[in-house]
Amino acid sequence: MIRHIVLFKVQSTVEQTTIDALFTKLADLGSAIPGMRGFDGGVSVSPEGLEQGFAHGFSIDFDDEAARDAYLEHPTHKELGGQLVGLLEGGISGLVVFDLVVASTN
Repeated sequence: MIRHIVLFKVQSTVEQTTIDALFTKLADLGSAIPGMRGFDGGVSVSPEGLEQGFAHGFSIDFDDEAARDAYLEHPTHKELGGQLVGLLEGGISGLVVFDLVVASTN
């Protein structure tokens, strides 16, 4: 399984409702992409305070690299990714993407 993790710094003028709407659209991709297991997104609730401005994030689990790659190439993902970058402090530099292999829990 591949866990796709995205952390980002939102411009101070962006409303949470805008981010929530983007999260909903990203989650909806699960119905179009076989092997996309789910979507979780929100604001950091860590008590450590080590976010370094990356206060929002989401993760998506994929069955395998092929499912992840289908998501990355999907036109809706590309459109939503462009919208997200437009909301960030510093554009693309306000974004961190990290994928890792996770042992299956099945």
